[in-house]
Amino acid sequence: MKSNDWQVVCRVEDIPVLGSRRVARPVGMDVAVFRNGEDQVFALLDRCPHKGGPLSQGIVFGTSVACPLHNWTIGLADGCAKAPDDGCTQRFTCRVEQGNVLLDPVELATLALDVEAPTAGPCR
Repeated sequence: MKSNDWQVVCRVEDIPVLGSRRVARPVGMDVAVFRNGEDQVFALLDRCPHKGGPLSQGIVFGTSVACPLHNWTIGLADGCAKAPDDGCTQRFTCRVEQGNVLLDPVELATLALDVEAPTAGPCR
């Protein structure tokens, strides 16, 4: 896939250092784009594999994010929980070109479309 086929979602500086930014999709849950202290950028489905917590609200450290609900550590490079926890969330391919963060539009349109956001409260 050529670089001009990729979707620009933001600039690197639009993502807080040790933080994230959500990218909405027309279908399916949002994708969280993370930036660590070394300006590396990663993209995961914004859903912890444990109880569905919003990873975009977690704390980034090194190449991991801590889920804000139960503090599971999720690897940003592979979307997998660190032992002793188990499970993975969908990873999305991303890259940075000239300060722009790009995601693969085919992945955005096809991956993890069947994953639903968790429902809390009396509507459960």
